[in-house]
Amino acid sequence: MPRRIALFIFPGFQLLDAAGPLAAFEVAGRIRPGTYELKIVAARAGSVVSSAGAALAAGACARAGAIDTLIVAGGDGTYAALHCQTTRRFIRRCSGGARRVTSVCSGAFLLAGAGLLDGRGATTHWSVAERFRHAFPQVNLQADRIFVREGNLWTSAGITAGIDLSLALIGEDLGEAVARRTAQYLVVYHRRPGGQSQFSELLQMEHGGGRFTELLDYVRSHIDRDFPVPVLAARACMSPRNFARAFRAETGVTPAKAVERLRAEAARALLEGGSAVAGAARACGFSDPERMRRAFVRLFGVAPSALRRHTLTGKASRPA
Repeated sequence: MPRRIALFIFPGFQLLDAAGPLAAFEVAGRIRPGTYELKIVAARAGSVVSSAGAALAAGACARAGAIDTLIVAGGDGTYAALHCQTTRRFIRRCSGGARRVTSVCSGAFLLAGAGLLDGRGATTHWSVAERFRHAFPQVNLQADRIFVREGNLWTSAGITAGIDLSLALIGEDLGEAVARRTAQYLVVYHRRPGGQSQFSELLQMEHGGGRFTELLDYVRSHIDRDFPVPVLAARACMSPRNFARAFRAETGVTPAKAVERLRAEAARALLEGGSAVAGAARACGFSDPERMRRAFVRLFGVAPSALRRHTLTGKASRPA
């Protein structure tokens, strides 16, 4: 009997949050016919308009026991959907009746709003991470993860991460060989290297017009040098204490963490260009390769050697 995959949408949903998982499960169903039955549902049946203006036809919320896996999309309309009692009740019912309840992007807000994530780990799109933390302090947000599994609850990062999530679900259902073939058909990584930090614009430290934009540009262009707080403060014409306080208030991170991220981004670019790990560490101001390795694992979720190996074997790793 096919597993029913129910994709929950709402007015203002992000189109790719829905289309990505639908495409992944469709392809897996072609590889293993009769495996999945796909259904789009909403609090109110009918045409549901996405944030892009395109609409999908949705049926009414199905009986929770008839659903194998619920996938909750995200998008700009998430915050209005949080106040919909029908939506919250349906998600709660699915948490008890369905085998798995999952979310893509800011859909994690709806799972958290239904009380499913209290005391559990979760992730969401990096751009709304702080908003999520403020709204749901009882949830252990793991903002750099592409997806997080807590029992039968799965949450994923932004937009295309819904495909990563779907591939993991397919792998659990049908085995990694089918998940890998699905990824090849979709022309995506079977297991994406790195976490969300690589997509977050250094967590918005470099936004135009920021108070420390010129300073960060200077650090980037002299990335092999040492940058203790007194040196950075002098460059910004501030006392070290005031600088450290103002920098954290502006960027959300300490000066040391900011410099580390800039070094890691620069080293990542060198590795992707074919540089050796030791050479990249030296060129980017890391005192030794081990310190760079720790920074990479913390920021990107992958070691420099693994990232370089992925790059050098890219033709073999990526489907043609």
